[in-house]
Amino acid sequence: MTSAPLPQLILLPGLLNDAELWRDQISGLADVARPWVPDLAPYATLREMAESVLEKAEPTFALAGFSMGGYVAQEIARIAPERIQRLALLDTSIRVDTPERAAQRKALNKAAAKGGTFLGIGQAIMKSYVDASRLDDADLTTRIVDMTQRLGREVFLRQNSLEREDGEAALKALRVPLVVIVGENDQITPAAGHREMAWAIGCSHLLVIPNAGHMTPMEAPGPVNGALRHWLARPAGKR
Repeated sequence: MTSAPLPQLILLPGLLNDAELWRDQISGLADVARPWVPDLAPYATLREMAESVLEKAEPTFALAGFSMGGYVAQEIARIAPERIQRLALLDTSIRVDTPERAAQRKALNKAAAKGGTFLGIGQAIMKSYVDASRLDDADLTTRIVDMTQRLGREVFLRQNSLEREDGEAALKALRVPLVVIVGENDQITPAAGHREMAWAIGCSHLLVIPNAGHMTPMEAPGPVNGALRHWLARPAGKR
């Protein structure tokens, strides 16, 4: 008797992120799923990103979106909800940018477009991305800096300019296992917003990870992998 094939687990990266973001999930969940990290860098809209994922994905899949990748997951839920078997949202939002956040993005784009050396998520703004307790972790911060510099200025300008939509209706309509994960000290997408998100979409599985900031897949791979492992094992159809 042959066992059922492992589910495809699509891991959607965030702004200026690639597969390095999910390194510990790719290795740590390989016994319960077949992880795949799509390349979102070439695309200029959430719709293009979502369609590129759907074009290469298997007919059905488990879907996890981090930060910007959470918005891509919401777009996939609008286009092809029947293909999503389960959904995880990490350090993200389901709301449009506030006027303040939109103004911040515009200012960042203006600064990034000036030329000179592109620093990515450099040391100067690392404190808003990782928990204060991890700022001296050279391995972690170097991985983040190298990843964001590798993707570069043009990808940053493209991704930071994306028009984000409200995803509540699309996610409430899903009837699949859901989990919401956030770092307790996430300054980019705060924990309070995740509590509101979980309530709004009817998700009863919310994990707030202590002593973690925005980059939970890299900062806290143990708790993230544990939550995703539990989520992958939950019965289909149970939110």
